[in-house]
Amino acid sequence: MQKVLIVEDDQDLNMSLRYAIEKKGYPAVSACSIQEAKEICRKEIPLLVLLDVNLPDGEGFGLCRWVKAQKEVPVLFLTARDLEEDVLAGYDLGADDYVTKPFSMKILLRKMEVILKRIAGGQSETPAENNRIFDDGYLKIDLDNAKVGANGKDISITPTELRLLREFILNQGRLLTYNVLLEHLWENGGQFVDRHALAVNVNRLRGKIEDEDHKYISNVYGMGYQWIG
Repeated sequence: MQKVLIVEDDQDLNMSLRYAIEKKGYPAVSACSIQEAKEICRKEIPLLVLLDVNLPDGEGFGLCRWVKAQKEVPVLFLTARDLEEDVLAGYDLGADDYVTKPFSMKILLRKMEVILKRIAGGQSETPAENNRIFDDGYLKIDLDNAKVGANGKDISITPTELRLLREFILNQGRLLTYNVLLEHLWENGGQFVDRHALAVNVNRLRGKIEDEDHKYISNVYGMGYQWIG
């Protein structure tokens, strides 16, 4: 059975986290260093990684990059480093969330539950890109057939807007930083060169799919965008 991997060098906090996580019903395993965490991961890919940034043998950012290279495992950073550049670095590496110390154990556990439920919801017949149709009764998006409709009417969208929708739909609930979006869109044929061009296209897309009662794309100021539909 896959376990939650806790990578935290403060042994008291590590044990407290493990106790709370296991009490919540999730099996957990502890590591106090990057080397120890890698040894655990080589034996079994974890369900989720709860990762400190400052570790005795390096930074958690490097371990996050290594874990993601093995398999797309959700990572939640837990650290006292709350500088904006550190938070952005975590998200740019694909972290699902970033919690700064001191923190509420209840909030941390709830964030974990949200991540794990989202992952469980995406583990059906095909990995990663199984959820290619979005339909909430008002907005309907069919990525495979490049069709978008709102309030029962078809919407004309550009290839760039379709690429944006693909990134949002396949990463629902996850903060996509400006850098991550720009890189993904460029890889998929987009012609973005800067944040301004990205913002223009996002705003144009919002104008087509949103109204006063239906909001789908949230602008997280200074960081990026998040699909909240």
